[in-house]
Amino acid sequence: MEKEQNQNISSDKDNIEDASISKDQVSENEIKNDKDSQEVIKKSPEEKLLELEDKLARTFAEMENQRRRFEKEKEEAFEYGGFAFAKEALNLIDNLERSKQILKIDETLKNSDALKKILEHLDIINTDLISVFSKNNIKPIESLNKKLDPNFHQAMMEIEDDQKEPGTIVQEIQKGFTIKDRLLRPSLVGVSKKSNNIAKKNVRNEENLKDK
Repeated sequence: MEKEQNQNISSDKDNIEDASISKDQVSENEIKNDKDSQEVIKKSPEEKLLELEDKLARTFAEMENQRRRFEKEKEEAFEYGGFAFAKEALNLIDNLERSKQILKIDETLKNSDALKKILEHLDIINTDLISVFSKNNIKPIESLNKKLDPNFHQAMMEIEDDQKEPGTIVQEIQKGFTIKDRLLRPSLVGVSKKSNNIAKKNVRNEENLKDK
């Protein structure tokens, strides 16, 4: 009996301690909530106004950024909207050039008046096409005798030429074009390089200078 009474007394003590702890936790939470509410209450009307002005300024800045992005996209769509069409239209010039080359090597037409007239008409059509492209800010890239520029030219082959500086464009395989300030397609070109004999001489000269 005494043991049971002792056990009951100890359990009652534990319950009392748990109750006191929970009360302490509740009181601590209440104190925190009171502090938070006091901080909110402590904000003056001026502080609240400043916060509201800051939020409005951020909102207006975001709206302005969106407006600028929209204007830029609209301008690009207006200026470069025909980019894909222009690129496809260049096939007309390529086909004209191919037709000229095929006609020139045709043995039945060689040195004939008919060939001369056909080539003249093809040149007129080609000139008219280039003129139409130029009016729409589509212009051919100058390549021959220019130094290779990776921004506008694509080297397809090297050609031995001791009269030109290495890297000079000596052949235009396919004409390139720009549209306004953008590359529509690069020029496919052949660039000069020193012949093997010149290269060997240069190597020998360098070796002789080192030996000296």
